[in-house]
Amino acid sequence: MNVLLTGGAGYIGSHTSLALLDKGHEVTVIDNLITGNESLIPKAAEFLKCDISDEQKITNLIKKKKFDVVMHFAGLVRVEESIKDPKKYELYNHEKAKSFINICIKEGLNNLIFSSTAGVYGATKEIQKIDENKKIEPLNPYAVSKYKFENYIIDLSNRKKLNTIILRYFNVAGADNKNRTGLMSKNSNNLIKVVCEVATKKRNKIIINGEDYDTNDGSPIRDFIHVSDLADMHVAVADKIILEKETNIYNCGYGSGYSVKEVINEMETILNYKLNKEIGERRPDDIPYSVADSKKFEKKFKWKPKYNNLNYILNSALKWEKLLK
Repeated sequence: MNVLLTGGAGYIGSHTSLALLDKGHEVTVIDNLITGNESLIPKAAEFLKCDISDEQKITNLIKKKKFDVVMHFAGLVRVEESIKDPKKYELYNHEKAKSFINICIKEGLNNLIFSSTAGVYGATKEIQKIDENKKIEPLNPYAVSKYKFENYIIDLSNRKKLNTIILRYFNVAGADNKNRTGLMSKNSNNLIKVVCEVATKKRNKIIINGEDYDTNDGSPIRDFIHVSDLADMHVAVADKIILEKETNIYNCGYGSGYSVKEVINEMETILNYKLNKEIGERRPDDIPYSVADSKKFEKKFKWKPKYNNLNYILNSALKWEKLLK
């Protein structure tokens, strides 16, 4: 198949580009490189540097290439930044995304896979897995911007203008097993990125944000999915949406979680020494438990993860971090 992929210079977009190319598909990447890194775009992918709202460039590209499906990863993802500058997130994640998908529809490209977030679910009051029917209660402007675009494309689907699969990611981690791409961002709050930076002496310490949550060890629990498994999920979805023209929403996770302290302990086991860490204050709106009920995806796509192993996730992330200067 022939895939148009926005945000291909980013973490998940670059992994998905590789997964598609590894299976023999054609990939064209659009990225404005505001947050992406051009070095992560696979050499075998065609690359157009442009903003997703650049109507002329995107129209010309779609007319020329005749894509089967578009995967939309482009957007801003920092929760803290979204709280400081919500208008910026509204612009990039909602308004520009609307402009982009309208260009696609106008040119007959109406199969969309959208990169969304489990952040739309907000807080869970009980320690239980989250399924796709949970009430939507986004806690920050980042999650709000994603949910607003979800609603926009579902409305387009209801009006028979678009087929769309929305994938809500839980905590994405790890790196490509051939070290071709991984997480680049500096000053990241991604727990596994932080742990790897401390392990490689790029950061002084890990701050555990609260240890008084209602969990076994008092630290929050998260569902960490390896980025290569997530990339494979996109490939599986692309095959189906082209054939079945389905519109639906699916969680992307493993259905099991690890606490912050368990992640740190596992890295210390890998390293065979203790990492510098301290207990800090809870972050505003941090939730005690976020684990996917992913049965809906597994059943529909007969999908089984390859990398559902915390030790593997941490080792792959650590190997990548060691390569970064």
